[in-house]
Amino acid sequence: MAQDGRDTNRLVDVELDESIGRSTPDVEHERAVAIFDLIEENSFLPVGDTGTGPYRLKLSLVDARLVFFITRENGEKVATHILSLTPLRRIVKDYYMICESYYEAIRSSTPSKIEAIDMGRRGLHNEGSQTLMNRLSGKIELDFDTARRLFTLVCVLHWRG
Repeated sequence: MAQDGRDTNRLVDVELDESIGRSTPDVEHERAVAIFDLIEENSFLPVGDTGTGPYRLKLSLVDARLVFFITRENGEKVATHILSLTPLRRIVKDYYMICESYYEAIRSSTPSKIEAIDMGRRGLHNEGSQTLMNRLSGKIELDFDTARRLFTLVCVLHWRG
């Protein structure tokens, strides 16, 4: 174990519930990049876990709630956290709408318009990431970059949910 916990306080696998299905190429790309980035670099520690990671995470939507099913790398159950999506609903909806505008702008707009839309997109993404981090407070310790990548995955779940 690394002295600072980076080898154990992390995710080594992220799975999205199979009922989510496939989506548009843009959404699929966002999901793949977020999962890759999340696994490459993250800080993730279930609060109160007396064992050691690294951890696996399965995200799903059940009855309009976000489910975090956490296991150790060997499959041993660690925790399940269920969060209401209500605090994220408006942000996710706005983020999805601005992402659609962004993808359309990439195809047909000027660089200055693309940049303006992207600034708004990043601002909403940061707001959603902070909200998710706050909702997970006391359940899972994570840094802001990890929260950003998780928020992207929450959006993908919501878009298909």
